[in-house]
This record gives sequence, structure tokens and C-alpha cells, in this order.
Amino acid sequence: MLARFIAASGLTNLADGVAVVVWGWLASLLTRDPLLIAVLPMAMRLPWFLFAIPAGLITDRVDRRSLLLTADMVRTGAFLIVGIALWLALPLADAPATGVSDPRLFALLIVAALVIGFAEVVRDNAAQTMMPRLVAHNQLERANGRLWSVELVGNSLLGPALGAFLIASFLPLPFLLNAVAFALAFLLIRGLTGSFQPQTAAAQDWRRDLGEAWRFLMAAPVLKLLAVATGVWNLLHQMIVIALVLHVQENLGLGATAYGLILAAGAVGGICAGTVAERIVNWLGRARAAQLTTLISTLAFATIPFAPGPVALALVFVVSEGAGLIWNTVSVSYRQRVIPDRILGRVNSLYRLLAWGMMPIGLAASGLLTRLADGPLEREVAITVPFIAAGLGGLLLTAAIWRPLGRAFD
Repeated sequence: MLARFIAASGLTNLADGVAVVVWGWLASLLTRDPLLIAVLPMAMRLPWFLFAIPAGLITDRVDRRSLLLTADMVRTGAFLIVGIALWLALPLADAPATGVSDPRLFALLIVAALVIGFAEVVRDNAAQTMMPRLVAHNQLERANGRLWSVELVGNSLLGPALGAFLIASFLPLPFLLNAVAFALAFLLIRGLTGSFQPQTAAAQDWRRDLGEAWRFLMAAPVLKLLAVATGVWNLLHQMIVIALVLHVQENLGLGATAYGLILAAGAVGGICAGTVAERIVNWLGRARAAQLTTLISTLAFATIPFAPGPVALALVFVVSEGAGLIWNTVSVSYRQRVIPDRILGRVNSLYRLLAWGMMPIGLAASGLLTRLADGPLEREVAITVPFIAAGLGGLLLTAAIWRPLGRAFD
């Protein structure tokens, strides 16, 4: 069953990896305004802020396998609609410096991205609560290492490269491929056997349910620390990912394929780290491993604007994604181990509200910083401002959490 579950996650993350490239790149074909370019990825991430808590309440009331099936079916339909809409809209007009070339298409894309984002919140929250049912607790690091490695292959290696190739070949193609990927994931999850109902039915008073989860999280200082640190890191990471679109296009003079390959190169570091994540954590200890990953990520963020070409930039992402994989292995495994199953969905949703709800803020901040800097600074310099800001933010984060992390796992 674990192999089937990981295969389904691999397919959905392949689709997510394709989306990492195509949403931002598609926006840049409709507008050159950096803030508007960030709107489509923001629509994908905003549901993490708006719907994380309701998703957790639902997860602790409903069969988690059923939630995965519903979410995959919804995303299949949404990507199919986007693919058809893009096909009908071809050829696209030239992107203006301000505003968008096709407002109706842009509005449809925003709605579709929101729907896909809401479905992703439900699926991801439910999926993380299922892992402790699939393996023993003493095997969580190994299982999560395998899962994150497979997800990185799809999300950061194959997905971006494939998405970039497809969007350069025929604009609707990556969206149609995503519809197929989610349909296949639906079939794999449908074949899972066993019970994935919450161990104890949650009370019908949602305020009492949520209060119980909130009190547990507030009484768990390590969980709070990991949630806040992950949230800030995700904010900074989203700043660099969306800023990379214009940096690659205008500063480096590269196209969609090169952009996808740069992102895909990061997966090499993540995959390598995933295969040895358990040994690294055991060797360094969870505290030291978490400390070093934040420091390494900070250095990677600040290095991006100084990378002289695509190869050097790809190497930066190799290091950054490898560090991120180690952090995820530590934080997710700890969370799955210490939270009781009957409240896992609710606590997980509160955790992810803090950890993932910061993503749209990072996307908006990146576009806003570039827009504000464009004028006082040369355009090519203004495009790199989010990278510098992310590096400074990472330095502050590392300094703030270094000692607390050192004491966290005593």
C-alpha cells in the first residue's frame, strides 16, 4: 500500500511541478507587471491561508482516502477546463507593460487556480495524516525520506523540465497533461485498502474541536517553533521562485526550457538528500540538522543574483533544495510522531496555516518589491531585489531560531 500511496503522490507532485513553471510563465505572457505576474501563483497559495483550518476539521471527521479522491477529481476537472480555455484563446496578444492582454482569460485562470489551491489544501492535509497508518512510527523518517524524494522527482525535477518543454511547444499542453496525472492518481488511491477513518470521531462542535487542537499546539513549543520557522522560510522561498521568472527572462536572456531546467536541477540536491536524509539526521542530530539547513538556505537565497549563468544558478538550487529536504524530513517526521491520530488533522491544519499561509505573502512581497524598485533602480537591478531581501530575511530567521532549535529536541 505504501508503494501505491507514494506513486499517487509522485503523480500529483509531477503535476504540481509542471504547475510551478506554467502558472508564473503563463502570467508573464499576459502581462509584464511583476505584481500581476505574482497573482496567479498567489491564487494557488491563498487557500492555504483561507482554508487550512476548515480542511483540518474536515480531515478529522471524514475518511481521509475519500478526501484524496475528491481533491484529485476536482483538480482533474479544473486543469482540463484551463487547457481547453487556453486552446480557444490562441494566439495570445503581446503582453503589455501594465494591465493584462486578455482580462477574461486572466480572470478564468485566477478562479481555476483558487479551485485547484483549495483542493490541494484538502488533499495534502489528509495525505499527511495517512502516513502513520501506512508505516510503523519507528519507520517514519525512512518512509518520509522516500516520499519526499519521489515528490521531488515529480515536483522539482521532471515536473518543471516537462512543464517548460510543453509550454514552449504548445501552451495548453501542460494543463491537459496535469488533468491526466490527477486522473491516474485518483485511480491509484482508489485501490488503497484498509481503514483511513479518524480513530475517534471528532465532536460536532467545531469550536471545541478547534480549541482542543489549538491548546495542543500552544502546549507544544517545538511544534510552534517548527511551524513559524517553516512559514518564514516558505515566504522567502516563494519570493525567489516568482522573482526568478523575470530574472531568467530579462537578466539572463533565457527561455521557458532553461527556466524549467534550472528549477529541475534543484531536485538533484533534494533527491540526493532524500536518499540519505535518515543517516544525516541520525549523524548530526535533529537539532543540528535543522540549524544547518536554515543557514545553507540563507546563503543560497543571497547567492542567486550573483550567479553568472544558468549552470551556476542551477548549482545554487541544488544546494537550496537539498537543505530544504533535510528540514522537511525533520519537521514532518516529528509532527507525525508527537500528534495523536484523533486530532492529527486539526493540529496539522493549524501547523500548516502558520507554515504554508505565509506563501501568498511572499509572492505578493516579491512582486511589490520589484515594482517599487523599478524606477529608482535600473530594471535589471530591481528584478534582483527580492533575492537580496530573501537573503537578509533568511539571515534574521537563522539568528532568531538557532538557539531555540538547539534546545528543541533535548
